[in-house]
Amino acid sequence: MKHFKIVLILFFAAVLLTGCKQHQEARRPISQSSGSFMKQSIARNKKLIAGEEDQIEAVIKSDPSKKYIASKKGYWYYYETRNLADSLTPKKGDIALFDYEVKDLKGNIIYSQEELEPQVYKVDKQEIMMGLRDGIKLMRKKEKVHFLFTSHMGYGYHGDNNKIGTNQPLFCTVTLRDFMPEAKYNPQIQANAVPKIKPTTKDTITN
Repeated sequence: MKHFKIVLILFFAAVLLTGCKQHQEARRPISQSSGSFMKQSIARNKKLIAGEEDQIEAVIKSDPSKKYIASKKGYWYYYETRNLADSLTPKKGDIALFDYEVKDLKGNIIYSQEELEPQVYKVDKQEIMMGLRDGIKLMRKKEKVHFLFTSHMGYGYHGDNNKIGTNQPLFCTVTLRDFMPEAKYNPQIQANAVPKIKPTTKDTITN
């Protein structure tokens, strides 16, 4: 009887060990599948960015007169108006006052400067397009800069849920009117300093 109990215990122990082993082996394909999905996703993103960079390169080559600079963050820009008299650029916490417009790479306007209105931006402390977040910190007062952004520096996969589509590279023109420490910013004074947009002939109402 004692011999039978020992055999029975060994049998159940073998069943438990086999079950654990099978359970562990059953999990392995899941982790392998997950790893494979991540690799495929990374490969797709690299291919997507490379394709957008090719489009941007074509834009740059189409007009050799524009001296584009490649940034360390993966976008390109050139100066239309440059201010070499000043050396200061916006830093974290400053209030930056700027105007901008957004186009696609073919030059079609997505958002006009009038549509976007003058911007008041607390540097690095407010949500803003990633490319602009970095690009504005390169600028000096009164400079006008044209930026070429891949979609990951813009609105990425989701777009802006309005006019900017999925994975859309962008051409942005930015004019930095002024910037200052937050303590020196007076909204009322600055509002009066913003130039009024004159109506075009089309918008003028005549009696």
